[in-house]
Amino acid sequence: MNHRALVRTIAIAAFSLCLCVVVLGAYVRLSNAGLGCPDWPGCYGHLTPAAAAADAHTLSDPLAGRVLNVGKAWREMLHRYAAGTLATLIICFAALTALWRRERIVAPWYTAALVAVVMFQALLGALTVTRQLKPLIVTSHLIFGFTTLSLLWWQVLALWWQRSRSAPAASGGASRATRTLALIGLCLLSLQIALGGWTSSNYAAIACPDLPTCQGSWWPNADFRSAFVVWRDLNIDYEGGILANSARVAIHLTHRAGAAIVTLALLVAASAAVRRRHPPRVRVAAGFTFLALALQLSIGIGMVWRGFPLWLATAHNAGAALLLLAALALYRSQALSHEPT
Repeated sequence: MNHRALVRTIAIAAFSLCLCVVVLGAYVRLSNAGLGCPDWPGCYGHLTPAAAAADAHTLSDPLAGRVLNVGKAWREMLHRYAAGTLATLIICFAALTALWRRERIVAPWYTAALVAVVMFQALLGALTVTRQLKPLIVTSHLIFGFTTLSLLWWQVLALWWQRSRSAPAASGGASRATRTLALIGLCLLSLQIALGGWTSSNYAAIACPDLPTCQGSWWPNADFRSAFVVWRDLNIDYEGGILANSARVAIHLTHRAGAAIVTLALLVAASAAVRRRHPPRVRVAAGFTFLALALQLSIGIGMVWRGFPLWLATAHNAGAALLLLAALALYRSQALSHEPT
Protein backbone atom coordinates (compact mmCIF):
# COMPACT_ATOMS: atom_id res chain seq x y z
CA MET A 1 0.00 0.00 0.00
CA ASN A 2 1.46 3.36 -1.01
CA HIS A 3 1.54 6.37 1.26
CA ARG A 4 -1.48 8.11 -0.27
CA ALA A 5 -3.60 4.96 -0.01
CA LEU A 6 -2.60 4.47 3.63
CA VAL A 7 -3.46 8.08 4.52
CA ARG A 8 -6.79 7.71 2.72
CA THR A 9 -7.56 4.51 4.65
CA ILE A 10 -6.81 6.18 7.98
CA ALA A 11 -8.92 9.20 7.00
CA ILE A 12 -11.88 6.97 6.11
CA ALA A 13 -11.50 5.01 9.36
CA ALA A 14 -11.34 8.22 11.41
CA PHE A 15 -14.34 9.66 9.59
CA SER A 16 -16.41 6.49 10.12
CA LEU A 17 -15.52 6.40 13.81
CA CYS A 18 -16.28 10.11 14.17
CA LEU A 19 -19.76 9.56 12.75
CA CYS A 20 -20.31 6.84 15.35
CA VAL A 21 -18.99 9.12 18.11
CA VAL A 22 -21.37 11.92 17.08
CA VAL A 23 -24.39 9.59 17.14
CA LEU A 24 -23.26 7.92 20.39
CA GLY A 25 -22.79 11.34 21.97
CA ALA A 26 -26.35 12.25 21.03
CA TYR A 27 -27.62 9.00 22.55
CA VAL A 28 -25.71 9.68 25.79
CA ARG A 29 -27.12 13.21 26.02
CA LEU A 30 -30.69 12.26 25.15
CA SER A 31 -30.74 9.32 27.56
CA ASN A 32 -29.68 11.66 30.40
CA ALA A 33 -26.37 9.85 30.80
CA GLY A 34 -24.19 12.93 30.33
CA LEU A 35 -23.37 12.91 34.04
CA GLY A 36 -23.25 9.11 34.31
CA CYS A 37 -19.64 9.69 35.39
CA PRO A 38 -19.49 13.06 37.16
CA ASP A 39 -15.69 13.25 36.89
CA TRP A 40 -13.34 13.27 33.89
CA PRO A 41 -11.61 11.44 32.27
CA GLY A 42 -12.29 8.50 34.58
CA CYS A 43 -15.50 7.29 36.15
CA TYR A 44 -15.75 7.85 39.92
CA GLY A 45 -11.95 7.78 39.95
CA HIS A 46 -11.73 4.49 38.03
CA LEU A 47 -11.04 3.50 34.43
CA THR A 48 -14.30 1.58 34.04
CA PRO A 49 -17.79 1.68 35.59
CA ALA A 50 -17.32 -1.95 36.60
CA ALA A 51 -14.33 -0.98 38.73
CA ALA A 52 -16.30 1.91 40.20
CA ALA A 53 -19.20 -0.40 41.08
CA ALA A 54 -16.79 -2.76 42.86
CA ASP A 55 -15.44 0.07 45.03
CA ALA A 56 -17.28 0.19 48.35
CA HIS A 57 -16.26 3.82 48.89
CA THR A 58 -17.94 4.86 45.62
CA LEU A 59 -21.20 3.27 46.77
CA SER A 60 -21.10 4.64 50.33
CA ASP A 61 -19.90 8.14 49.47
CA PRO A 62 -21.02 9.02 45.89
CA LEU A 63 -18.95 11.57 44.02
CA ALA A 64 -20.64 15.00 43.83
CA GLY A 65 -23.64 13.43 45.57
CA ARG A 66 -24.48 11.38 42.48
CA VAL A 67 -25.22 7.72 43.10
CA LEU A 68 -23.57 5.47 40.53
CA ASN A 69 -25.93 4.27 37.81
CA VAL A 70 -23.92 1.58 36.06
CA GLY A 71 -25.97 1.67 32.85
CA LYS A 72 -25.58 5.42 32.41
CA ALA A 73 -21.95 5.24 33.42
CA TRP A 74 -21.19 2.65 30.74
CA ARG A 75 -22.91 4.77 28.09
CA GLU A 76 -20.85 7.77 29.06
CA MET A 77 -17.58 5.84 29.21
CA LEU A 78 -18.14 4.04 25.91
CA HIS A 79 -18.50 7.46 24.34
CA ARG A 80 -15.24 8.56 25.96
CA TYR A 81 -13.41 5.40 24.86
CA ALA A 82 -14.59 5.92 21.28
CA ALA A 83 -13.63 9.60 21.36
CA GLY A 84 -10.19 8.71 22.71
CA THR A 85 -9.69 6.17 19.92
CA LEU A 86 -10.75 8.79 17.39
CA ALA A 87 -8.25 11.29 18.77
CA THR A 88 -5.51 8.65 18.49
CA LEU A 89 -6.41 7.97 14.85
CA ILE A 90 -6.35 11.68 14.05
CA ILE A 91 -2.95 12.11 15.68
CA CYS A 92 -1.64 9.17 13.61
CA PHE A 93 -3.12 10.77 10.49
CA ALA A 94 -1.42 14.09 11.30
CA ALA A 95 1.91 12.42 12.11
CA LEU A 96 2.00 10.44 8.85
CA THR A 97 1.07 13.41 6.69
CA ALA A 98 3.78 15.46 8.41
CA LEU A 99 6.31 12.64 7.89
CA TRP A 100 5.43 12.44 4.20
CA ARG A 101 4.91 16.18 3.73
CA ARG A 102 7.12 16.26 0.62
CA GLU A 103 4.52 14.16 -1.18
CA ARG A 104 1.91 16.88 -0.47
CA ILE A 105 -0.81 14.35 0.31
CA VAL A 106 -2.59 16.71 2.71
CA ALA A 107 -2.15 20.45 3.20
CA PRO A 108 -0.22 21.25 6.43
CA TRP A 109 -2.80 23.84 7.51
CA TYR A 110 -5.52 21.20 7.36
CA THR A 111 -3.79 18.76 9.71
CA ALA A 112 -2.93 21.58 12.11
CA ALA A 113 -6.57 22.73 12.12
CA LEU A 114 -7.85 19.18 12.60
CA VAL A 115 -5.58 18.49 15.57
CA ALA A 116 -6.44 21.86 17.14
CA VAL A 117 -10.18 21.20 16.79
CA VAL A 118 -9.85 17.74 18.36
CA MET A 119 -7.85 19.11 21.30
CA PHE A 120 -10.42 21.83 21.90
CA GLN A 121 -13.21 19.27 21.59
CA ALA A 122 -11.57 17.18 24.33
CA LEU A 123 -11.50 20.27 26.55
CA LEU A 124 -15.19 20.88 25.89
CA GLY A 125 -15.92 17.24 26.73
CA ALA A 126 -14.30 17.70 30.14
CA LEU A 127 -16.10 21.00 30.75
CA THR A 128 -19.44 19.45 29.77
CA VAL A 129 -19.14 17.18 32.81
CA THR A 130 -17.39 19.49 35.27
CA ARG A 131 -19.76 22.38 34.49
CA GLN A 132 -22.87 20.25 35.03
CA LEU A 133 -24.20 20.20 31.45
CA LYS A 134 -24.21 23.97 30.97
CA PRO A 135 -26.14 24.55 27.70
CA LEU A 136 -23.50 26.82 26.15
CA ILE A 137 -20.79 24.20 26.70
CA VAL A 138 -22.96 21.25 25.66
CA THR A 139 -23.95 23.07 22.46
CA SER A 140 -20.34 24.03 21.77
CA HIS A 141 -19.32 20.40 22.30
CA LEU A 142 -21.89 19.33 19.72
CA ILE A 143 -20.80 22.02 17.26
CA PHE A 144 -17.15 21.01 17.45
CA GLY A 145 -18.10 17.36 17.14
CA PHE A 146 -19.83 18.17 13.87
CA THR A 147 -16.85 20.35 12.90
CA THR A 148 -14.49 17.40 13.39
CA LEU A 149 -16.81 15.22 11.31
CA SER A 150 -16.93 17.86 8.58
CA LEU A 151 -13.16 18.26 8.43
CA LEU A 152 -12.66 14.51 8.13
CA TRP A 153 -15.36 14.18 5.47
CA TRP A 154 -13.88 17.10 3.52
CA GLN A 155 -10.52 15.36 3.44
CA VAL A 156 -12.01 11.97 2.53
CA LEU A 157 -13.67 13.59 -0.46
CA ALA A 158 -10.46 15.36 -1.43
CA LEU A 159 -8.44 12.15 -1.26
CA TRP A 160 -11.08 9.99 -2.94
CA TRP A 161 -12.23 12.16 -5.82
CA GLN A 162 -9.88 12.84 -8.66
CA ARG A 163 -9.60 16.44 -9.78
CA SER A 164 -11.47 17.26 -12.94
CA ARG A 165 -9.13 17.77 -15.90
CA SER A 166 -11.71 19.44 -18.09
CA ALA A 167 -13.74 22.59 -17.67
CA PRO A 168 -17.39 22.09 -16.74
CA ALA A 169 -19.93 22.28 -19.52
CA ALA A 170 -21.93 24.94 -17.73
CA SER A 171 -20.86 28.55 -18.06
CA GLY A 172 -18.56 30.01 -15.42
CA GLY A 173 -21.22 32.42 -14.16
CA ALA A 174 -23.86 29.73 -13.81
CA SER A 175 -21.40 27.42 -12.09
CA ARG A 176 -20.43 30.14 -9.63
CA ALA A 177 -24.12 30.64 -8.93
CA THR A 178 -24.72 26.97 -8.11
CA ARG A 179 -21.64 26.89 -5.87
CA THR A 180 -22.89 29.97 -4.09
CA LEU A 181 -26.30 28.38 -3.54
CA ALA A 182 -24.62 25.25 -2.15
CA LEU A 183 -22.49 27.38 0.18
CA ILE A 184 -25.53 29.31 1.42
CA GLY A 185 -27.37 26.05 2.10
CA LEU A 186 -24.35 24.67 3.94
CA CYS A 187 -24.00 27.78 6.13
CA LEU A 188 -27.71 27.83 6.99
CA LEU A 189 -27.63 24.13 7.83
CA SER A 190 -24.65 24.68 10.13
CA LEU A 191 -26.59 27.36 12.01
CA GLN A 192 -29.60 25.05 12.22
CA ILE A 193 -27.48 22.25 13.70
CA ALA A 194 -26.17 24.68 16.32
CA LEU A 195 -29.75 25.68 17.06
CA GLY A 196 -30.66 22.01 17.35
CA GLY A 197 -27.92 21.61 19.93
CA TRP A 198 -29.31 24.58 21.87
CA THR A 199 -32.79 23.03 21.68
CA SER A 200 -31.52 19.70 23.03
CA SER A 201 -29.25 21.12 25.75
CA ASN A 202 -32.14 23.23 27.09
CA TYR A 203 -34.59 20.28 26.91
CA ALA A 204 -36.82 22.32 24.60
CA ALA A 205 -37.69 19.54 22.13
CA ILE A 206 -40.75 18.47 24.13
CA ALA A 207 -42.00 22.05 24.56
CA CYS A 208 -44.17 21.60 21.48
CA PRO A 209 -45.64 18.09 21.58
CA ASP A 210 -47.82 18.61 18.51
CA LEU A 211 -47.32 19.52 14.86
CA PRO A 212 -47.90 21.80 12.95
CA THR A 213 -49.26 23.71 15.95
CA CYS A 214 -47.50 24.06 19.29
CA GLN A 215 -49.47 23.22 22.43
CA GLY A 216 -52.63 23.44 20.32
CA SER A 217 -51.89 27.00 19.20
CA TRP A 218 -50.38 28.57 16.09
CA TRP A 219 -48.67 31.15 18.26
CA PRO A 220 -48.30 29.96 21.87
CA ASN A 221 -46.80 32.00 24.69
CA ALA A 222 -43.10 32.26 23.84
CA ASP A 223 -40.38 34.14 25.69
CA PHE A 224 -37.73 34.86 23.06
CA ARG A 225 -35.89 37.28 25.35
CA SER A 226 -34.95 34.53 27.82
CA ALA A 227 -34.57 31.74 25.28
CA PHE A 228 -31.17 32.69 23.95
CA VAL A 229 -29.29 33.97 26.99
CA VAL A 230 -26.14 31.93 26.49
CA TRP A 231 -24.21 32.82 29.64
CA ARG A 232 -25.67 31.66 32.92
CA ASP A 233 -24.38 30.65 36.35
CA LEU A 234 -21.68 27.98 35.97
CA ASN A 235 -22.43 26.45 39.35
CA ILE A 236 -26.00 25.41 38.58
CA ASP A 237 -26.80 21.77 37.80
CA TYR A 238 -28.43 22.02 34.38
CA GLU A 239 -29.55 18.40 34.10
CA GLY A 240 -33.23 18.56 33.18
CA GLY A 241 -32.98 22.22 32.18
CA ILE A 242 -33.72 25.41 34.11
CA LEU A 243 -35.65 27.52 31.58
CA ALA A 244 -39.32 28.34 31.93
CA ASN A 245 -41.71 26.64 29.53
CA SER A 246 -42.30 29.85 27.55
CA ALA A 247 -38.56 30.15 26.83
CA ARG A 248 -38.38 26.53 25.72
CA VAL A 249 -41.34 27.11 23.42
CA ALA A 250 -39.47 30.04 21.86
CA ILE A 251 -36.42 27.86 21.24
CA HIS A 252 -38.53 25.11 19.71
CA LEU A 253 -40.42 27.50 17.42
CA THR A 254 -37.16 29.04 16.24
CA HIS A 255 -35.81 25.59 15.46
CA ARG A 256 -38.92 24.77 13.43
CA ALA A 257 -38.64 28.03 11.49
CA GLY A 258 -34.98 27.30 10.84
CA ALA A 259 -35.87 23.85 9.52
CA ALA A 260 -38.23 25.39 6.97
CA ILE A 261 -35.59 27.89 5.81
CA VAL A 262 -32.86 25.25 5.53
CA THR A 263 -35.18 22.90 3.63
CA LEU A 264 -35.92 25.58 1.05
CA ALA A 265 -32.26 26.57 0.71
CA LEU A 266 -31.02 23.00 0.20
CA LEU A 267 -33.83 22.18 -2.24
CA VAL A 268 -32.89 25.19 -4.34
CA ALA A 269 -29.15 24.39 -4.18
CA ALA A 270 -29.58 20.71 -5.08
CA SER A 271 -32.10 21.47 -7.84
CA ALA A 272 -29.73 24.02 -9.38
CA ALA A 273 -26.90 21.46 -9.35
CA VAL A 274 -29.07 18.87 -11.09
CA ARG A 275 -30.22 21.28 -13.80
CA ARG A 276 -26.69 22.27 -14.82
CA ARG A 277 -24.44 19.95 -16.84
CA HIS A 278 -22.02 19.14 -14.07
CA PRO A 279 -19.79 16.03 -13.68
CA PRO A 280 -21.52 12.89 -12.35
CA ARG A 281 -20.20 13.40 -8.81
CA VAL A 282 -22.11 16.70 -8.56
CA ARG A 283 -25.38 15.05 -9.55
CA VAL A 284 -24.71 12.19 -7.12
CA ALA A 285 -24.10 14.70 -4.33
CA ALA A 286 -27.34 16.50 -5.24
CA GLY A 287 -29.25 13.21 -5.10
CA PHE A 288 -27.65 12.45 -1.72
CA THR A 289 -28.83 15.86 -0.52
CA PHE A 290 -32.43 15.21 -1.63
CA LEU A 291 -32.48 11.82 0.11
CA ALA A 292 -30.86 13.07 3.33
CA LEU A 293 -33.25 16.02 3.47
CA ALA A 294 -36.29 13.79 2.99
CA LEU A 295 -35.02 11.40 5.67
CA GLN A 296 -34.37 14.16 8.19
CA LEU A 297 -37.75 15.79 7.65
CA SER A 298 -39.48 12.41 8.06
CA ILE A 299 -37.59 11.73 11.28
CA GLY A 300 -38.33 15.19 12.66
CA ILE A 301 -42.06 14.96 11.96
CA GLY A 302 -42.28 11.37 13.18
CA MET A 303 -40.40 12.26 16.35
CA VAL A 304 -43.07 14.80 17.33
CA TRP A 305 -46.05 12.67 16.31
CA ARG A 306 -44.72 9.63 18.22
CA GLY A 307 -43.97 11.53 21.41
CA PHE A 308 -40.18 11.92 21.14
CA PRO A 309 -39.02 8.31 21.64
CA LEU A 310 -35.32 8.01 22.39
CA TRP A 311 -34.47 6.06 19.26
CA LEU A 312 -36.08 8.63 16.98
CA ALA A 313 -34.50 11.54 18.84
CA THR A 314 -31.10 9.87 18.38
CA ALA A 315 -31.90 9.20 14.72
CA HIS A 316 -32.69 12.91 14.34
CA ASN A 317 -29.11 13.72 15.33
CA ALA A 318 -27.79 11.08 12.96
CA GLY A 319 -29.99 12.52 10.22
CA ALA A 320 -28.54 15.96 10.84
CA ALA A 321 -25.04 14.50 10.44
CA LEU A 322 -25.97 12.81 7.16
CA LEU A 323 -27.56 15.99 5.86
CA LEU A 324 -24.43 17.95 6.74
CA LEU A 325 -22.29 15.39 4.90
CA ALA A 326 -24.57 15.69 1.87
CA ALA A 327 -24.41 19.49 1.86
CA LEU A 328 -20.62 19.38 2.20
CA ALA A 329 -20.38 16.90 -0.67
CA LEU A 330 -22.64 19.08 -2.81
CA TYR A 331 -20.40 22.10 -2.31
CA ARG A 332 -17.11 20.17 -2.42
CA SER A 333 -18.01 18.35 -5.64
CA GLN A 334 -18.54 21.67 -7.41
CA ALA A 335 -15.47 23.28 -5.88
CA LEU A 336 -13.29 20.38 -7.05
CA SER A 337 -14.51 20.89 -10.61
CA HIS A 338 -12.95 24.34 -10.62
CA GLU A 339 -9.68 23.72 -8.78
CA PRO A 340 -6.58 23.94 -10.93
CA THR A 341 -5.05 20.62 -11.98
